[in-house]
Amino acid sequence: MAVSMPVFQEITEAQMMPRIVRLGRNLYGAVFTLMKLLPARTILRAALRRGELGPKTLVVETTSGTFGLGLAMQTALLRRDLVLVSDPAIDVHLHRRLSDLGARVEVCATPAPVGGFQEARLRRLAEIRAEHPDTFCPEQYSNPDNPRSYAVVAELLGKALGQVDALVGPVGSGGSMCGTVGTLREATPHTRAIGVDTHHSVLFGQPDGPRPLRGLGNSLWPANLDHTAFDEVHWCTAAEAFLATRQLHSRHAVFQGPTSGAAYLAARWWAESHPDQLCVVLLPDEGYRYQATVYDDDWLAANGFALSAPPAEPLEVTRPDAPRERWTRMAWRRRSYAEATGGTAGERPLAGRAVS
Repeated sequence: MAVSMPVFQEITEAQMMPRIVRLGRNLYGAVFTLMKLLPARTILRAALRRGELGPKTLVVETTSGTFGLGLAMQTALLRRDLVLVSDPAIDVHLHRRLSDLGARVEVCATPAPVGGFQEARLRRLAEIRAEHPDTFCPEQYSNPDNPRSYAVVAELLGKALGQVDALVGPVGSGGSMCGTVGTLREATPHTRAIGVDTHHSVLFGQPDGPRPLRGLGNSLWPANLDHTAFDEVHWCTAAEAFLATRQLHSRHAVFQGPTSGAAYLAARWWAESHPDQLCVVLLPDEGYRYQATVYDDDWLAANGFALSAPPAEPLEVTRPDAPRERWTRMAWRRRSYAEATGGTAGERPLAGRAVS
């Protein structure tokens, strides 16, 4: 009998797609090892095809999270130099891993008066590009290859599950949710998009402020965020997200980070509230970076994040511009930002634009 030879892949290709796991009667999780590998790999390979990434091109980007790790893994394989501009929130273990992959990490110590650390990072990014004659910036906030890369996730979900009635996921750059649901709706226009944000994020109309829950939310508007894609939006606190992260692990043995916990909190409630509809939740990255924080009871208690139980359901709100100290939900109804907020939240600076 003939034996087929195995197909060998780069580590970024082997790890970029999610596993589909059942979390409830009508709830499934798209469980990623590192979700941002998908847009990082897609963007860099597209740049290679277009001739934008030459042998000596310096790759530069602003990030404090897993998109930087995805870029570092791919640039290590491509033998390209990488500079990442970050801020003090970057995890020490992530910083160490980025450095080990050959990336140079610059940390902006002072936030900008408007736009906070993300604006400060954008300004330093512009300075670095001005200093080097040959650079490529993936621009995850505005590059259309970011949302476009998630078409393969939507295709996987369609083949594995058939009709997806609702997609739930955290929102940061806007790429994963807008890209996945956009492709799903080509076959099922009714598919609902439920975005999960955190309080004091400007993405859906709240005022900017400190956000202990990292990995979702933003101080700037990403151009890849299409507000009209969303049917509803949830905001949750760090304590609620951390508890849901632990419950995802203890109940389902799914070991993910706190953005996954935030999404699971909203998705579990939505699926239970709509028992006849199939719901999928995007779970972006594994929990190893959070073993000394989210998965440590002493750390949770010492930092005021210990919570015995989350609210049974979100608090319904009709306006987004008043942050609460608990999980809230608003019917967005695929409206523009101005339509959904009544124009009261004001304009925000865009992330990913040219910075003078």
